Amino acid sequence: MKAKELREMSDEQLDATLNEARQDLFRLRLQAATENLSAPSEVKKNRRLIARIKTVQTERKQTTAAS
Repeated sequence: MKAKELREMSDEQLDATLNEARQDLFRLRLQAATENLSAPSEVKKNRRLIARIKTVQTERKQTTAAS
């Protein structure tokens, strides 16, 4: 998911997406620990998605604080 798509989401949608991404990351880490992970690149993609979401949330907080 691109940052542009994330910026178009509402705050509630971002929170829901963040929670889902965190749950997926937890599941992927468990699979990696038990050596059942089929695509190790998914962990990296998921971490980057979480970072993108947090970045968009921080941008929104800064714009509301500056206004």
